Amino acid sequence: MTRKNPFAFLLYAFYLLTFACPLLPALDLGLVLDQGAEFSGSAGDTGFQYKGILIPRVSGLVGDNARFYVSAGLNYQNDPWKAAPELLRTDFYWQSNVLEARAGRMLYSDPLGYVASGLFDGGRLSLDTAAGTFSAGAWYTGLVYKRRAVIEMTAKEAELYESALDYGDFTDTYFAPRRILSALDWEHQGLWEFIPARLSLLGQFDLGEEKLHSQYLAGKLSVPMGLMVFDLGGCLELIEVSGETYTAFAAELGVGLKGSTQGLLLLGRLSSGKNASIAAFQPLTTVSQGHVLSPKLSGISLLALEYSARLYRAFSLGLSSYYFIRTDYVTYPGFGNDGRFLGGEFYGGLYWSPTSDIALNAGGGIFLPSLGNAAPDAKSFWRINAGLTLSLY
Repeated sequence: MTRKNPFAFLLYAFYLLTFACPLLPALDLGLVLDQGAEFSGSAGDTGFQYKGILIPRVSGLVGDNARFYVSAGLNYQNDPWKAAPELLRTDFYWQSNVLEARAGRMLYSDPLGYVASGLFDGGRLSLDTAAGTFSAGAWYTGLVYKRRAVIEMTAKEAELYESALDYGDFTDTYFAPRRILSALDWEHQGLWEFIPARLSLLGQFDLGEEKLHSQYLAGKLSVPMGLMVFDLGGCLELIEVSGETYTAFAAELGVGLKGSTQGLLLLGRLSSGKNASIAAFQPLTTVSQGHVLSPKLSGISLLALEYSARLYRAFSLGLSSYYFIRTDYVTYPGFGNDGRFLGGEFYGGLYWSPTSDIALNAGGGIFLPSLGNAAPDAKSFWRINAGLTLSLY
């Protein structure tokens, strides 16, 4: 498969998973239908978005120590109505007593979950030792569907992500930006017998025109103390662009209280902004913070309070409140340059899953810029959403 002509391969993979694989009864087959609808807007301005994805999958054993997994997706949405096929997680996995190897299109996430997280094409090798698990991997981003990868490190890449898929110009409107990601990871499930810890050294290298490279040293500790858990994480970043090198950082501190049916989390996240001596933090992939405003963690800091509870068997409730603060005046646009406090949002959701094959969720929230000083007279922004996931077989 080449970057210039992958569409036929995607359709062939989708056809194979949907029609040919059921002829092989020894395999584990599945078909998932995921639907979502959303109303959003502010006073006098309302929008509606509907989107879904149909996911056929197949997996099976290869000998005693290996397994493969293949999945594809057909995305569809309104405004305008458009369908986009994609190859999802498709990898080969082999494991011995201490060694693990994986190759293909696989899931990877950094220790913090917002530096580099998602599907990538490549390979990873892991070694399990008494001192922890050591892993090394390398991946390519340029063959993944852009709406799946969500790479927006530059203004041009953000514009590419927002642009509509055009089958007349498929190559330039379908794929994510071309970057190489590499990672060295260490993970220990019980440091000093009770502290889970993870440390990663990541590097991403721009194969496009702008040549924005970056390296990250990211780590996270979770310290349990009775019913409470203290999470401490941080990331130091070096950014290389136009022959210059800049430093950026991000950090988080969380305090969680967990019971048998309820949980409470107080979380703070800080990311650097652009000033004379430091750059705005630039993650490889965009992971939205919050539910309504949903900025990425770049030149933005936040305080969050989240509550979750299982109300009755299959019913769960989630409530959250986020307050956003920008750490410079230019990285996150749209609120002028008069203040750093953007405002707060409040969100609540209900989740119902009577069986493992059905999941239904509904939620809504509002963002109030009047709670900040950046644009206190701006209109409030609200969002209502609902989703349904069905595992058909």
